Amino acid sequence: MATLELGSTSVTGTTSEQWQRPRPTREEQRNDVVLGLVLAVLGVAGTEVARGAFPQPVDLGFGGVEAYLLSAAVALPLCLRRRYPIPAMLAVAVLFVVNGERAMFAFGGNLVTQSSMFMAIYAATAWSRDRRLMKAAVGLVFIAMFAWLALNFIEALQANSIEGPNKALLSPYVSNVILSLALNGLYFFGAYFWGRTAWGIARQRQELERQAVELAAQQQANARRAVIDERLRISRELHDVVAHHISSIGVQAGGARRVMDTDPAAAKNALGVIEESSRTAVNEMRQLLGMLRAADPDLDVDAPDAKAPQAGADRLPALVAQVHGEGLEVGFHQIGTPLQLPKTVSVSVYRIAQEALTNVRKHSTARSAHITLRYLGDAVELEVIDDGRPKHAPVGSRLGHVGIRERVGLLGGETEIGPRPVGGFRVRARIPVQGGPDGGVDE
Repeated sequence: MATLELGSTSVTGTTSEQWQRPRPTREEQRNDVVLGLVLAVLGVAGTEVARGAFPQPVDLGFGGVEAYLLSAAVALPLCLRRRYPIPAMLAVAVLFVVNGERAMFAFGGNLVTQSSMFMAIYAATAWSRDRRLMKAAVGLVFIAMFAWLALNFIEALQANSIEGPNKALLSPYVSNVILSLALNGLYFFGAYFWGRTAWGIARQRQELERQAVELAAQQQANARRAVIDERLRISRELHDVVAHHISSIGVQAGGARRVMDTDPAAAKNALGVIEESSRTAVNEMRQLLGMLRAADPDLDVDAPDAKAPQAGADRLPALVAQVHGEGLEVGFHQIGTPLQLPKTVSVSVYRIAQEALTNVRKHSTARSAHITLRYLGDAVELEVIDDGRPKHAPVGSRLGHVGIRERVGLLGGETEIGPRPVGGFRVRARIPVQGGPDGGVDE
């Protein structure tokens, strides 16, 4: 038999649930149709097996096929169990009772009939989009089932059909009532709570997917912002470096014109070269600055007003001394013959070391770090290593690493950022030296 639950508190959950489960996909709907048809066929077979196992003659009902038709019909509404979960449950409940009244021999011995009612309640609880209507419908079905069960016990008591020879603590009637209530309670409440759990899992899964999408979008926006901020800083430094040389060229060109009488031909030729070079350099600088300042319009990033102090590879010892005085033991080692680096490369080397040491202090348990600067002829390599591990507290966004990669990439170099096999962390940047050992554009 089956039972019902009157407890609306366990049927409901929260009364203000606004989330609606997405409708079933076409594939899920096709699977439901297949399930309903297969169960209908198995229901007919189950009725035949129950008929053969019943010890007494059975009544197959109208035309000798009613029992078979009812056992198939009780499973057919499951074809719509996810598309129309509440109507499907109500239809199965009605056919469930009719089966029990018209073909009791098949009702008790046919597992398909029992499974159909269980799956109908589960589907209604797990897939109903209107939770209030679902609670009312499930409550109605449970009340009807318990009332039907109570009527059957009353009829059995009047007919004195529940009796036994054993002298137990409880009478046969009371024992049967307790067993039936326990089994049917597990049956109905199990279907409901299983469906409610499935609904909660689906809701949680969709919420996690939504949060994952939002988090990915936020991370992408932060990464773009870090790249833009780094480009703005690079553009400012390039302006400070290149504008000085361009101004010098302009001054020299003006002076050459003023002494043109001393050596007119040579001065005129030199002035033409200087002026053409200055115009070309200015145009290239403007194009580069425009590219670097081309921020994503959706981010509304403004260029910082404050100018960062000039820095270079030659100031790394001062940086080491400064950080060393702030509680972190930092060593410095220089390998190779020092080169006159282009200002853009020199400033970048300093900024990368500065960012790497900042990350060590903020996000690592390291007590010591070491900076190695290698002059490799056609390139310069900076390596910063430490002996720590990431802190257990929330770590940084790693946007500083994004900025380092962006800076080195703009200079045509390569980076290696990550944990070391022997422990600690490594930041390595290799930047080509444009224009040869003398630094090319620098004087």
